[in-house]
Amino acid sequence: MSRPARAVIHLDALKHNYRLAKSLAGEGNALAVVKADAYGHGAISCAQSLSDEADGFAVACIEEALELRAAGIRNRMLILEGFFDPSELTEIASENLDIVVHNPEQIRILEQTPLDKPVRVWLKMDSGMHRVGILPDQYRDAWIRLEQLPWINEILLMTHLACADEPDNGYTLQQLETFERHTLGLPGERSIANSAGLIHCASARADWSRPGLMLYGASPFDRSHEIESTLKPVMELQSAIISIKEIPAGSPVGYAGTAVTQKTTRLGVIAIGYADGYPLAPNGTPVVVNGQSVPLIGRVSMDMLTIDLSEVEGVNVGDPALLWGKDLPVTEIARHAGTIPYQLLCNLNRVPVSYTQQVKHKETA
Repeated sequence: MSRPARAVIHLDALKHNYRLAKSLAGEGNALAVVKADAYGHGAISCAQSLSDEADGFAVACIEEALELRAAGIRNRMLILEGFFDPSELTEIASENLDIVVHNPEQIRILEQTPLDKPVRVWLKMDSGMHRVGILPDQYRDAWIRLEQLPWINEILLMTHLACADEPDNGYTLQQLETFERHTLGLPGERSIANSAGLIHCASARADWSRPGLMLYGASPFDRSHEIESTLKPVMELQSAIISIKEIPAGSPVGYAGTAVTQKTTRLGVIAIGYADGYPLAPNGTPVVVNGQSVPLIGRVSMDMLTIDLSEVEGVNVGDPALLWGKDLPVTEIARHAGTIPYQLLCNLNRVPVSYTQQVKHKETA
């Protein structure tokens, strides 16, 4: 019998969340962001599941794009970090991949690298996030330089919002105003909104949105948000109880004795830990056992964690445990652990992954 820790991916929930994103985008298109192995959910399986209806996909780098192309995904595909070396451009063109251009060095390389097949460029403006992107006062000149190249057949205008996950933060409006002012009169489709912008900021819903986290059923907001009742969690992280014992009051639990029992306590041990991607969550973090919420107690170990079963009845060794999923949002676990759901999902490790819907290979055209 194998170790019970596993992740179950519900592809019907993924489709539901993509359709929700599309409905929010209105008449605009939506690129399904499947970078970082689809946030830990399996990029190939997720892309195959969405391939019949997605307007396109977005990945971080050419390696991720080529993996999907090799799996038969022919949809429009955007490389969010663009290219790192001139040698990538020939394959980018031959595989019909879109690229983000976000710095002057990339423009210089494009000017010096004629291509037999034209490419589509998304010119990214740094409208205020100050990560990557062309500075606003240099943006129009960058567009002119790209527009003059015969091997670039389309230029889209793009930016990224720094504080869209904070609905009351006025900085988003400042970024939108900056982007609008410095693209005024330039032709080309626009792309602005990530998940958070798509959900709460109507003015960020341009020609192309880029939903990511919401596709996987998690809210991008730190605080409780009504979108949580509409999204469907795609991943369920599961395991089972492998030990139950009763210990007296005053007993330390786990490494360093960070928790000490205040009364006679019934402890359960679950076969999952930080080596599997579960965070170093504090005492009191919820775990669902047989449909009942119980608190984590003691320090999370590499392969195991401990829960307090004192207030529930009828729990036995072998009973299932839910670490996050439909009845326990990953966002809630992230809040307890002082981190973000992106990190928890992307850090999934070692556990086997299964899918609730068979994914068929998409035939190439």
